[in-house]
Amino acid sequence: MSITNTCTIGFLVLNNFTLMSHASAVEPLRMANQLSNRTLYHWKTLSVTGEPVSASDGMTITPDDSIETTEKFDLIVVCGGLEIKQQCNNRRLLQWLQRQARLKTPLAAVCTGSYILAKAGLLDGHRCTIHWENMASFKEEFPHIMVTNHIYSIDRDRLTCSGGTAPLDMMLNVIANVHGRELSASISEMFVHDRVRNEVEQQRIPLRHTLGISQPKLVEIVALMEANLEETISLDDLASYVGLSRRQLERLFLKYLDCSPSRYYLKLRLQRARQLLQQTNLSIIEIAAACGFISTPHFSKRYRDCFGIPPRDERLGLQVKVQPVAMAS
Repeated sequence: MSITNTCTIGFLVLNNFTLMSHASAVEPLRMANQLSNRTLYHWKTLSVTGEPVSASDGMTITPDDSIETTEKFDLIVVCGGLEIKQQCNNRRLLQWLQRQARLKTPLAAVCTGSYILAKAGLLDGHRCTIHWENMASFKEEFPHIMVTNHIYSIDRDRLTCSGGTAPLDMMLNVIANVHGRELSASISEMFVHDRVRNEVEQQRIPLRHTLGISQPKLVEIVALMEANLEETISLDDLASYVGLSRRQLERLFLKYLDCSPSRYYLKLRLQRARQLLQQTNLSIIEIAAACGFISTPHFSKRYRDCFGIPPRDERLGLQVKVQPVAMAS
């Protein structure tokens, strides 16, 4: 899409859609227009029937049109929320999305909107994501679809997002791709959004949600790790605290977390280091020590191995990578 054109986006709101996800996707477009003093983006709110739709917080949104609109869109965003499965069998909705796909219109989904695209067969052969709370059931229902736990996913002309504030990052990425990083960064500053997260960042899925109540000892061990990042606890001591042998501990981690306990512990320390780099003015030496690293060079190497950039570049904000987005021409 040429940057001289106005990009027209249709936001399809479903019953009980999450207002936060919807607003996080729309507001960057409004700010892009405001800061550029141009109409870079035009958007319309759609509902299936054209009738008002209630958000998950009870607020009622009156759409501009129904899905029978004849307007041509450069991107359509399906805004899901609660009780999404009850809407997955709406043939009128599914057929309309399939028709848009045949017209080569790029399709996006926020929060649980990925369910609708998947039910319409429009995520087949594409990488996608969905909110962590819905991930297990989504994988169960659509085992052939490649699902990541990233905060958002852009795969050619399919854009999917986990929800919450993640649509803000996804749309900032789209804006950067079409209109440049400078505008995207300015929008981020206006929203007091300290850092534009990139596509590879993962959702923080609570371990209790992943394991439920079936592995209380594993949950307890991870809690001990999280509470002791600066002065780490040996694996033998961790195992002893919960009444396991070291071998049993290693088997638990391999079976349920797909990695060794030492690797998981290291990842927790590096994630903490990343938060400190992004959110504090502590020196890299101080951060290394606060996360249990005696040697700063060793910390830098481990950090780069994990995140692809050294701590210094993380501090400078050089982690943002603009992903190509296929937009309708």
